[in-house]
Amino acid sequence: MTPPVPTIFAPARRLAIRRRMRAMQARGDEARFLLDDMVDDVVERLAFLRHVPARALLIGEWSGLLVPQLPHGCEVVSLHPEEGFDEETPFPVGGFDLIASFGTLDTVNDLPGALIHLRGALSPGGLMVASFPGAGSLPALRDAMLAADGERPAAHMHPMVDVRAGGQLMTRCGYASPVVDSRPLSVSYRSFAHLLRDLRAQGLSRALASPVPRLSRAQAALAAAKFMDGAERRTEEFEILTLSGFRK
Repeated sequence: MTPPVPTIFAPARRLAIRRRMRAMQARGDEARFLLDDMVDDVVERLAFLRHVPARALLIGEWSGLLVPQLPHGCEVVSLHPEEGFDEETPFPVGGFDLIASFGTLDTVNDLPGALIHLRGALSPGGLMVASFPGAGSLPALRDAMLAADGERPAAHMHPMVDVRAGGQLMTRCGYASPVVDSRPLSVSYRSFAHLLRDLRAQGLSRALASPVPRLSRAQAALAAAKFMDGAERRTEEFEILTLSGFRK
């Protein structure tokens, strides 16, 4: 008997976070550097692999930047979790030569199941590329939150997948020629508030199912001070983890 999947993330909270992200992005002046980087990476991978898809599924690509860079005549289907698409159930469509997922798989409860569903929606020889923030992301924010919590640390941030775990997942889920890699992205901030706004605008708020107490005003001030550490600007690090593989 298959053991039940633990509920780490709250689907309703995840949905609300992504809908807020889309509403913020509709204004046209919010940060989207993570998605831009992921889209550029997919374009580079397709060129390097000389993979020319005739039918592509894009998940979470709300910017519209990738479609014009796909081969002429490529049929594109776009699906979004905030519009009801469930990555943890068998997909309603299949037969894709390319599936690219952008910043959504880091907050699913059943990541192996989602990867298996992605593979099942590929045509033989089809390529899957999934990118999302990895385990090396946001070290300065983590330090700031620990300082604010003092002797009673709380789970303000969810656990993230690292390269080793990603490689094991791809092999376990039956992908051929799996490749797992990560790349850093450094962003400079002039305040803690600007970092938090960028995270909300890119759907990176806390989606954990377990509740935590809100920071008091004093704790929030301590977190902001720790984050800036007396400097005029502070660099925060994002690690983008990318899993790719083919269907046999």
